[in-house]
Amino acid sequence: MLETDSVLRVVDVSKSFGGVKAMRNVELELAAGERISVIGTNGAGKSTLFNAIAGVFPVTSGRIELFGKDVTRLSAASRAKLGLARTFQTSRLFEQLTAAQNVFIALGGSEFTGGLLRLARRNPERWARVDRLLDRVGLAGRDEQVVADLSHGEQRQLELAMALALQPKLLMLDEPAAGFSPAERAQLVRLLRELPQEISLLLIEHDMDIALAVASRVIVMHDGAKILEGTPDEIRTSERVREIYLGGSIHDAA
Repeated sequence: MLETDSVLRVVDVSKSFGGVKAMRNVELELAAGERISVIGTNGAGKSTLFNAIAGVFPVTSGRIELFGKDVTRLSAASRAKLGLARTFQTSRLFEQLTAAQNVFIALGGSEFTGGLLRLARRNPERWARVDRLLDRVGLAGRDEQVVADLSHGEQRQLELAMALALQPKLLMLDEPAAGFSPAERAQLVRLLRELPQEISLLLIEHDMDIALAVASRVIVMHDGAKILEGTPDEIRTSERVREIYLGGSIHDAA
């Protein structure tokens, strides 16, 4: 692998689905330890970009690099092995297991035997890591709670704990605040601001306040293309951004 300060490079990437061009000639570079938010209205191409980077589907043209390695044709699993972890817009949790059991599985503490998922109970060091991860995302004391009984916000916090269990170099969060209450959004901002600096963050978010509060740089997408890039202050005061968001005001996040 090449020595580089660049965690992610998206070079002239486009994606078409049949005759529909969902993403056009997008360029993006994320440095080590940097936090970037990608914003835009529904249909702007944010999720298409996210899934192309994660390896969910192949790009139509262009190149994607992770940690200096060309991963354009590599699978999602191969990209994860390089240090990429992601969350999803919809929860992908084991709802009938506890919060602690879900994180334990993310730490590799499970196996399939006879078609059944079994947890390795005798591993105190790994279970201690579970407790630390749950505490880190604000779920201390919720370890024995069945996931199905957690609130929507708590389930998203649990997904973050599971992603952090992979010790990622690049963490990608897909609309993490979707369905959150104002209090949950404020808590999410605190959690993201407290992430270790060695974890680079790419956040795709519809909530403008969260996107501007956690990022050092913001990319605006519209109609499948990147149309603007700047600091949170530059994006906050941009008339073009206001027009895209139907003239709504952009407020500072809590």
